[in-house]
Amino acid sequence: MIDNLQRLPTARPHAVDAGLAAALFACSLPGSLVTLPGHDPGVPWWPGVLLTGVACAALLWRRCRPRTTTAVTIVCATAVSALGYILTVLLLGPLMVALHSLAVRTDRRTANTFACTGIVLLVGATLAVGPGDEPLVLKLLGPAAWLLLPTSLGTVTRLRGAYLEAVQARAEHAERTREEEARRRVAEERMRIARDLHDVVAHHLVLANLQAGAVVRMLPVRPEEAERIADELSGTTFSALRELKSTVGLLRHQADRTAPSVDTGDPAARPTDDEGRGTRTTDADKPPEPTPGLAELPDLVSSFLHAGLTVTLATDGDPRPVSVGAALTVYRIVQEALTNVTKHAVTGAADVRLAYTHDRLVVTVVNADGARRPNSPSPGGGYGLIGMRERAHSVGGRIRMGHRPQGGFEVVAELPVQSYRLEEPAAG
Repeated sequence: MIDNLQRLPTARPHAVDAGLAAALFACSLPGSLVTLPGHDPGVPWWPGVLLTGVACAALLWRRCRPRTTTAVTIVCATAVSALGYILTVLLLGPLMVALHSLAVRTDRRTANTFACTGIVLLVGATLAVGPGDEPLVLKLLGPAAWLLLPTSLGTVTRLRGAYLEAVQARAEHAERTREEEARRRVAEERMRIARDLHDVVAHHLVLANLQAGAVVRMLPVRPEEAERIADELSGTTFSALRELKSTVGLLRHQADRTAPSVDTGDPAARPTDDEGRGTRTTDADKPPEPTPGLAELPDLVSSFLHAGLTVTLATDGDPRPVSVGAALTVYRIVQEALTNVTKHAVTGAADVRLAYTHDRLVVTVVNADGARRPNSPSPGGGYGLIGMRERAHSVGGRIRMGHRPQGGFEVVAELPVQSYRLEEPAAG
């Protein structure tokens, strides 16, 4: 019942306006008979009722034409005042409703202008031709108070509605922003996983391919050497499987943490506590293996010896602390660069140099020989160079890649290092 009454003004606005106009018109008869104590009515009742009826009829258009409605009600109220009626809320009801509707649907300046105009006209007519024995307080304060009150209430209603609309708009914008942020994070995570998988697969498959080719060539003439390379090939494939398992396991671990739990109804399938009933563990519950970083660079460099590539690793400057993301970026950039050297270059040597400055770590990978392997694909035809550039940019660094004027290919990445300062010990 209460909900139906609350929805009635918006569901049937014309019926509400007609009922309001009828109620105000019913109040016009007693309003036209109000006189000062001990005085007889100086004017008949019907002119006041007629003028109030015209003002009430104008309220039917207060929603679509608020200015016209207010102007009509001001004219009618001024005429009532000029006839000598005492201006009470019973006669000023249509004008009050019109001013409230005007303040709700227009700006503050328009509402105040109409209200002040009405006050001036009513007070002026009352002072000019109104009852001479009416107290001056009623002539001045009464009309002003009755007209300023609905104008103020209408302005407050309009401002509250605007505030609620702004709050709703901000909430909708925040919801859209959250969804866009979630989609962006999902896209970034997919790109990161794609880069990791590309680096792992490309590195180990290139080494495995070269080692398998060496086994085929040496098996007829040098079986002992072929057996040694076959053992190294097994280690290469094992490393590839281990890194792939780590990457995919991290993905599953994150997915299982965010996926909602589903109760299948089977008590045996539910996880239980440790007090005598056991616990259920899965691969996703195991912590992921640590990501490779700067400490693993010597092992990475030595792994290319099996493919016939001798890599020199050197460090310049005092080592500075590097974030986990930057350390992984250095590892993957060096891995991809050396993999490209193994795939495309004839040379059997490459140089890797880490140079620390006060705010940067410069990683340089160079192969001095510019000769290319026959039938090797173009170095820019895959996603390796793109992945290195995206990795450098993701940690706030920059990278440049290209052929050297003196021959060979060079990759130079500049990554930020963590800034820190030494704090003096507290005194005392």
